[in-house]
Parts: sequence; C-alpha cells; structure tokens
Amino acid sequence: MNNDLAQLHPYPFEKLARLKAGATPPATLEHIALSIGEPKHQPPTFVLEALSDSLDRLANYPTTKGLPELRGAISHWAQTRFDLGEGGLDAETQVLPVNGTREALFAFAQAVVDRRANNPLVVSPNPFYQIYEGAAFLAGAQPHFLACTADNNFIPDFSAVPASVWGDCQLLYLCTPGNPTGSVLSVEQLQTLIALADEHDFIIASDECYSELYFDEQTPPPGLLQACAAMGRTDYARCVVFHSLSKRSNLPGLRSGFVAGDADILQQFLLYRTYHGCAMPVTTQLASIAAWQDEVHVANNRERYRAKFDAVLDILDGVLPVSRPDAGFYLWPETPVDDETFARELFAQQNVTVLPGSYLARDADGANPGRNRVRMALVAPLAECIEAAERIKAFVQSLR
Repeated sequence: MNNDLAQLHPYPFEKLARLKAGATPPATLEHIALSIGEPKHQPPTFVLEALSDSLDRLANYPTTKGLPELRGAISHWAQTRFDLGEGGLDAETQVLPVNGTREALFAFAQAVVDRRANNPLVVSPNPFYQIYEGAAFLAGAQPHFLACTADNNFIPDFSAVPASVWGDCQLLYLCTPGNPTGSVLSVEQLQTLIALADEHDFIIASDECYSELYFDEQTPPPGLLQACAAMGRTDYARCVVFHSLSKRSNLPGLRSGFVAGDADILQQFLLYRTYHGCAMPVTTQLASIAAWQDEVHVANNRERYRAKFDAVLDILDGVLPVSRPDAGFYLWPETPVDDETFARELFAQQNVTVLPGSYLARDADGANPGRNRVRMALVAPLAECIEAAERIKAFVQSLR
C-alpha cells in the first residue's frame, strides 16, 4: 500500500459522527443539519431537462478534454463574469471540464508537485478544505498552514510568511470566498501573490467554488484570473482557478466544474487526466452547457440565501458573536464553550447539527484557528434555518 495513506486524517464528518455517538436528541424535534455544505435548493428545471433529453448520449465515450461547446460556454461565462476581455480565456487551451472541484483539486496536486525536490511544500489557509491536505500528502509533499483569524479578517497574513517557505512552496491553495470563513481576497492581494509566485516559481490554485454566492449584486467577489487580466497577463502564468456548478446552480450531484488558466499547466494536467480516466459524461456536459449559459437562476439563488442570512443573523444578534461573511453560505461564530462541547450538546438538546471548527483546521504554530468556533451551513430551506436559529438561541441562553 501507499505509505502516504497513513498520513491522512479522519474526515471532519467521521469525527463529527463519533462526537455525536451516544447522544439522544429530543424525539419531538425534527433534525436540522447545518453541518454539510450541500445545497438544498431545487436544481434548475431546464438543466434537468437537458440532462434527460441527452440520455441517448450515454452510448458515447466522452473525451477527457470535453466538448468544444462546453469549453466555449465556460470560456464565455468566465470572460463575462471576471472581466477578462474578448478572447481573454482561450476555450481550446485554457479550459478543462472536471467532475466537480473536489476531484480536480486533489488530482491537480498529483500532477504538479515534484516529489523529488528537497522539502516540497503545499501551502494552504488554515482552516481549510481537507482535500488540500490530503492532496499534499499523497503527492509526496508536506502541507504548510497559514492561519486565518479574526485579527486578519480571516485572510492569511501572506507578508509574514518566511522567504524559505515560499522557496520550498510548489503549490499554493487559495479558497476565495473562503470555506468556512466566507472571506474574499481582493484583486490587490491576489496580485501580490502572483508576484510572489513569479519570484519563487510556484503555482497558485484558487478554489473559487463559492464565488457566485454573494450579497451585493454590484460587487461580486473577484477571481485570480481577473487579477491576472488586470495586470495584462492573459497567459495566466502559474495561475489556475477551479469553479463548480454545485453551489452556483444547486447541482452538487451533477459533479460538474472546470479548471482554467495557464495553458502550459493545463496541457500537462490534461495528460494526467487522460490516464486518470476522469472524463465527464456527455450527458453531464450537455446539462452543464445549459447551466453555464443562464444567470437568472443564479441571481434567484443568491436572493434566497440573502433572505436566510437576514433572518438568522437577526435571531442570533446578541446571542453569539457572529457576522455576515463577505460571501458564501456559511456562518463562522465563536462559541461560549469549546466547539466540540457546543456541537455535541446542541445536537443532544436541540437536534441541530453543526460542525466543530477545530475539525476544519490543524494545530499550527501552537494554535488551532478553528477552535471555539463552529461552521453553520445555511443550506436548508428558510423555515428550517429560522427554526435552527431559534433553537441555537435557546441553547446558548440555557448555557447562561
């Protein structure tokens, strides 16, 4: 067996299941899950119809590179959304469809990390999406974590990273908007990182799967390619972004997304993926084209999340130290007791499940930046989110 498998930590939801084991919530209360970031809004009907209408294409092997029509739809969406300019993202060389960002984020490290190097590092925010860490281990690298705390608006202090770390860094994972914090990197911050990547020759992988869930229609979160384009760099050297239909279009089960950016890197990633055997089914590709070509359902989706944040934050005001994130669908409140106790007792007393923040982070530099916080995913219907907030309020008040 691959010895690197032994380095993998239990997944957060495995730890959560163990934490809840033996707790018996009141039978009179229906369970409400705020723990998993799985969208519960209905998928767009026209996408389901496109999927159904293309079932005959199950008789066709898909190509790893994907249909030109899909890459064209993605390129047009990204150019428009991120102000890349006409021809600013070449559908032939700078776009690859992937089966959701999760598999792509993992596979990318396997393709780009050189395990023969002395002390190869994969740098990521802390807390983080656990795929980043697992991808680093199985690529033969070590993860290096950068704390995201309230002191720095939950964005790593990149200026405090030693030059020696940047020198050993081969891959920098970003998550903007962040999971679980919802913080968004500015164009200026992204451009600072691009300059560091140039100086130290590492690749930036920007996980932007929450980019379409934001509050102000006039100021959508910027992206890494947007920061490149603003510098006149349409080759996107050393930069790749990861996007998905899961959150944007409420299609987590479709497993559809894309990677875009540096053509030289994507050429090698395509080679890896050809052997990896991860081509997207043609039916999925055709449904994805329909999704990427429509913005009405995405704007409606944002409106539904705004309503939930408004209602829940109003209920929790003065109860928990919590604020509206920059974007995304998570709340990241501080807890009045340690996060594991909070999560276990909230479940036991109110039948509401949240995820302990320490499960999403690692002890680094003497601290776990997720400790004494919990992640709440406002993915349930509005009425359930309101009910969950009322129960959380009652639970917190009972602690006093």
